[in-house]
Amino acid sequence: MLAHLATTSFIPTADNVILLGPPGVGKTHLATGLGIKACQSGYPVLFDTAAGWVTRLSEAHQHHGGFDKELKRLRRYKLLIIDELGYIPFDADAANLFFQLVASRYEQGSLMITSNLAFSRWGEIFTDDVVAAAMIDRLVHHAEVISLDGDSYRTRTRRELIESTTTNQD
Repeated sequence: MLAHLATTSFIPTADNVILLGPPGVGKTHLATGLGIKACQSGYPVLFDTAAGWVTRLSEAHQHHGGFDKELKRLRRYKLLIIDELGYIPFDADAANLFFQLVASRYEQGSLMITSNLAFSRWGEIFTDDVVAAAMIDRLVHHAEVISLDGDSYRTRTRRELIESTTTNQD
């Protein structure tokens, strides 16, 4: 699947990629690598965290007519990468703006999203199960959803050190 995604053939068809899994399994690393591959293939790409995207959208929304201009400007980018969706919940206004971003990209441009939460828990992010369901519906209609599993690479070395010390003491 990753080799197929690395061909970037999902971008001209405006398909999405959703990377789900616990912290530390490599979602951001994969999204970054696929984003670089897309750039190397000539596609314009923007990358930010979910919180960063909400800040950008909120600032545009505060300027009269700025939100529509921002959505139009973002259409120039064939791939938007949204990292860390689920780490910080959105208030109703942020959820609405984020939904509008997703809806504006539907069948028009690709989104790549990383999240530590399964779809069943996205209502917690957006504080509204209906908004979450509508967003998921649009995202997965044309998408590759990859669930990553395993332990965090950040704690793996420490865990292995503790295990080897404990084993050597026995």
